Amino acid sequence: MAETLMTRSIRTSPAAHLESLMVAAEVTGARAVSLHELPFAVQIGLRAVPDSESARALEAVLGVQLPAGHGQSTGDASGQHVLWLSPDEFLVVDVSREQSTGDVDSLEAALEGVPGQALDLSANRTILVLAGPAARDVLEKGCQADLHPRSFPVGHAIVTAVGPVPVLLHRSGEREYRVYPRASFADFLVRWLVDSMAEFRQEEVL
Repeated sequence: MAETLMTRSIRTSPAAHLESLMVAAEVTGARAVSLHELPFAVQIGLRAVPDSESARALEAVLGVQLPAGHGQSTGDASGQHVLWLSPDEFLVVDVSREQSTGDVDSLEAALEGVPGQALDLSANRTILVLAGPAARDVLEKGCQADLHPRSFPVGHAIVTAVGPVPVLLHRSGEREYRVYPRASFADFLVRWLVDSMAEFRQEEVL
């Protein structure tokens, strides 16, 4: 237990060194937008064919159904939820707590003797939260996906790119987007987003 607590105290998230930059970039007013990191959230990759014995076993552990199709999510965006990645691939995310050893144990046990996979991916990506009335405008500067609410309603998640960075993009609220870059791209993407937010800060000054 002492070793686990020590590990938690010394680990650093991919965008931690940019926290002050993100705070300084916040824009207020009618076209407000802010950016921050959700570090160390639980992220578990699942592979299972929908409606199979494997899928039902995983759903029993999770307490929610796996998403049924492209862009869909299930569960609670403020806690544990599941994002659709491909017809047999899903990402379990829990933003209410930090990743810890053993998070996948119950899911792995549920797959005993049946096809499927549960893998801890918490170190693979970090989560950047872009929020505010201008959040969509910022993303649209570098995202070719249609982010209009008709095509990208609250709860949807897609694999796309923001600028040159491949990401998983989740519309987690009416004016909130969670952007999942791989850890190695976090520094670049934070700086790209901050630069894209600068326009609205200039409007605020005017």
